[in-house]
Amino acid sequence: MDGALGAALQLQQLPPTSSADSASEASFSYKENLIGALLAIFGHLVVSIALNLQKYCHIRLAGSKDPRAYFKTKTWWLGLFLMLLGELGVFASYAFAPLSLIVPLSAVSMIGRYVLSFVGCGLAIVGTYLLVTFAPNSHEKMTGENITRHLVSWPFLLYMLVEIVLFCLLLYFYKEKNANSVVVILLLVALLGSMTVVTVKAVAGMLMLSIQGTLQLHYPIFYVMLVCMVATAVYQAAFLSQASQMYDSSLIASVGYILSTTVAITAGAVFYLDFLGEDALHICMFALGCLIAFLGVFLITRNRKKSIPFEPYISMDAMPGMQNMHDKGMTVQPDLKASFSYGALENNDNISEIYAPATLPIMQEEHGSRSASGVPYRVLEHTKKE
Repeated sequence: MDGALGAALQLQQLPPTSSADSASEASFSYKENLIGALLAIFGHLVVSIALNLQKYCHIRLAGSKDPRAYFKTKTWWLGLFLMLLGELGVFASYAFAPLSLIVPLSAVSMIGRYVLSFVGCGLAIVGTYLLVTFAPNSHEKMTGENITRHLVSWPFLLYMLVEIVLFCLLLYFYKEKNANSVVVILLLVALLGSMTVVTVKAVAGMLMLSIQGTLQLHYPIFYVMLVCMVATAVYQAAFLSQASQMYDSSLIASVGYILSTTVAITAGAVFYLDFLGEDALHICMFALGCLIAFLGVFLITRNRKKSIPFEPYISMDAMPGMQNMHDKGMTVQPDLKASFSYGALENNDNISEIYAPATLPIMQEEHGSRSASGVPYRVLEHTKKE
């Protein structure tokens, strides 16, 4: 009887213990989410400050004869150090929080870069708050076995097949059909970027476990992920460089953020099963946070002042002391149909008369011969129509 009573008491005590364990696990997962979010926000803000410092150096030394004069300034090296520090913070954040939470937080870098757009910054902050609050709480240990199991799962294999086919089609149209649309180029960047963030999270998680004592560096999957991370990052930077040569940086920032975030969240949800077990309310609020952050980034980059390109023609209103020949100072361009003089406004000269051979008066020479007298030549005058 005592044994049966003790067993019954033990069974009755099991549920409270199980609920306490789940509560502690939930609080631990929220703590890890907070650490990862703070690291990502810190990293993106520091990277934004670093880019502004380096841009300031390039602008200040734009007229220097030495094209690498910025290497000799302390400000540029400070920007480089801050950039490495920020990227390290973003890299470390993947080891704590889910991929679906870290990727959208790159909107913070837009806030630090274009802080004068108050409405866009406000929406980006609200979206970031919703993302952090309703982010998924999946915290699987990034061991070699778990990563290998996810890599060979049929949902991810199907996703990879669709992504490879889409990437090849876009690359064909971009290279062979000259489809240079900003959406095409940045979608190529987004597809590569989704693989970059998936491999970054795997590499960062395995390194974190190795530092904590569970060595993961002997798994071949670690080096496979490392090679894929470097390769996709290099090709991603190459496509971004090509896009920056054809389109404005604000357009690239807004469209690239929206496409890259959407594709990366999808890849994380398929590979790491970030939203598995989440209720519908949390998923909807997380999606709402993404949409608000998208709108905020769009408004931030849309309100940015565009740079005025160099105009190689003369503007009449830009010349002091000159009468304005136009209503609003339009540019003066050569009129190739009427005259070869640069800046001519109107010329009614007859081209055929200008290039007709002119007849010059010729005086008869007297040689002292009596029979040399004759009728002088008739002088022709060259007339010009007014």
